Amino acid sequence: MKLVVAIVQDKDSNRLSNALIKEGFRATKLASTGGFLRAGNTTFMIGIEDDRVNEVMTVIKANCKIREQMVTPVSPMGGTTDSYIPFPVEVQVGGAAVFVLPVERFEHF
Repeated sequence: MKLVVAIVQDKDSNRLSNALIKEGFRATKLASTGGFLRAGNTTFMIGIEDDRVNEVMTVIKANCKIREQMVTPVSPMGGTTDSYIPFPVEVQVGGAAVFVLPVERFEHF
C-alpha cells in the first residue's frame, strides 16, 4: 500500500477532486499554503494499493496544469525597504508536487 500526497494549486482542486471520485479513488483534502508565493493550495492524501499508483498519477497529471502568472515579489526581510522597488515577474504556478510514500500499516475503524 502507498500514500500519495499531492499538493495542487487551488484552481485545480475541484477538477482533481471530481476526477478522483469519478475514477473511484478516495482522498482526504487539506487546505495548505505554498511557501514561495504564499498562495492557497490543496493537499490531497490518497491511500492506494501499489498496483494502482500509476492510475492515480495519470488522473493527477491530467487535471493539474502548469500556467504562467505575474507576481510581485515580497519585500526583503530585514534591512531598509526604502530602496526596494518590487517589479512584477512571471513565474510558473500550478501543476502538482506529488510524493508517493510506503504505508507500513493501514486500519479503518
